[in-house]
Amino acid sequence: MTYRTPQEVTEDFFNRIATAEDVHDIAELVSENVDWLVAGNTQMVPWIGRKHGRKGAAEFYAQIREQLSSERFEINDILFKDKRVIAIGQLASRVIKTGKLIETEFVLDMYVEDGLITRFRMFEDSHAVSEACI
Repeated sequence: MTYRTPQEVTEDFFNRIATAEDVHDIAELVSENVDWLVAGNTQMVPWIGRKHGRKGAAEFYAQIREQLSSERFEINDILFKDKRVIAIGQLASRVIKTGKLIETEFVLDMYVEDGLITRFRMFEDSHAVSEACI
């Protein structure tokens, strides 16, 4: 069996985040055993925290789409080393419930093995995210 490279999977992943109508199309690129974590206050921000499998990844993107309006999402650099992918960027999202704007730089730290994302970490200004939700 031929597996796609981490670069191909990453490019497909970001394309699907931007264009896929169904969040399950994004989750297809995630392993059922993914180690997924976005740190922050899980009591105030429902989309962050630990997610499990493709269902958890789909839930993450469904919650993002329900609760945020994306105003900007830019990837500035993507670094590849073997199975590890580091994406550095910035985003601006408006919290629909409060109308507040979240502006933050971010880093995604992912591992891609056998054509699937097996580890996902998002580092952002979690304090700013929490403050925008209240």
